[in-house]
Amino acid sequence: MDQLNMGLAVVGGLVLVAGLLSSPLDRSVLSGPMLAFLIGVLLGPHGAAWLDPSAWGDARQILEHTARITLGISLMGIALRLPPDYPFAHWRSLLLLLGIGMPSMFLISSLLTHWVLGLPLLLALLVGGTVCATDPVVASSIVTGGVAKENLPESFRYLLSSESGANDGLAYPLVLLPILLMTLPGQDAWLDWLGKVWLWEVGAGLVAGGVMGWAAGHALRWSERHRFLDQPSFLSITVALTLLVLGVGELIGTNSILGVFAAGLAFDQQVGGKDRSEEDNVQEAVNILLTLPVFVLFGLIAPWAAWWALGVEGLLLAVLVLLLRRLPLLLLLRRGLPSLRDWPITWIMGWFGPIGASALYYGSFVSSRTGLDLAWTAGSLIVLASMLAHGMTAAPLARRYGRWQRQRR
Repeated sequence: MDQLNMGLAVVGGLVLVAGLLSSPLDRSVLSGPMLAFLIGVLLGPHGAAWLDPSAWGDARQILEHTARITLGISLMGIALRLPPDYPFAHWRSLLLLLGIGMPSMFLISSLLTHWVLGLPLLLALLVGGTVCATDPVVASSIVTGGVAKENLPESFRYLLSSESGANDGLAYPLVLLPILLMTLPGQDAWLDWLGKVWLWEVGAGLVAGGVMGWAAGHALRWSERHRFLDQPSFLSITVALTLLVLGVGELIGTNSILGVFAAGLAFDQQVGGKDRSEEDNVQEAVNILLTLPVFVLFGLIAPWAAWWALGVEGLLLAVLVLLLRRLPLLLLLRRGLPSLRDWPITWIMGWFGPIGASALYYGSFVSSRTGLDLAWTAGSLIVLASMLAHGMTAAPLARRYGRWQRQRR
């Protein structure tokens, strides 16, 4: 019971501080996820030892489920933040980023892991799949908040938001592919991947999420017409929709994370444009409340001994993944992305592809399903490097771009 009360006090205190100091934190080099991680380290077994996650059960599995809920809440927030017609008006850019960019980031990360750590290719693919998605939680530091809105163009923020919203769920087939190849005969693995994973888990997940989002939006309109709904209930509806899709998706065996994003987009088609400023504010408040705990938990269970065992190669891998996984690719794809209208914003888009809660989720997912900890160890080390590098550079890069734009006028 003391552990529970301590955990509640830590999370409540952290969210309170983050809320009261939201503007200074937004403008500082210390991001919310990094602050949460440091608090977890400080209070965990490697710090003051006030919280011991090993006493709670399987800490890695707790992190997996916590990260899944965190991603769901964050993806719903992204879907509601986007203009309702954005995915349809900019489908070519999204197709380029998701159809070419994401598989390329998967292969680049895998090959870097294979080369630096000397792992067999299938094991390297597990690591590559774990870290290939652009994380919506850490990315929020450069697409929301005063600094981002004052300095960065909407077109960039919408593009990064929509990419990070979609590719968290689409990373799932890339993570599953090496797992299937390691556990099934070759032909069976490919048939299972194309049929069960893509057609059912991804395809049916999108349809199920879209249907539930459309139905919830339609029900909201009906309730408003009959004056059954008080406006403050809007927040509870979006959170409830997130939890509904996450639960139903898992029960029917589909990709619930991708389903949440589809549900949010479909819901927004029904209700988009109504009191959007208030909607953004309340949704961001929920994001802060429900996304920081996963990074506290990450700090509590961070595998310091396993990171140390990776040695210099682990550090080199983290640096190379951050530098080469995304930036060269975005420079090559720039001509097909109208939102990247100048070179500075292309460099920012190329650099700022953070790795965070999604990698924690997939690293835990791989560990629980294969018994192999390498994807978790390497993936979580890259998450730490990303939180440091991207958290420290988000506000300075945004301000510098804003100054550059103002000087051009």
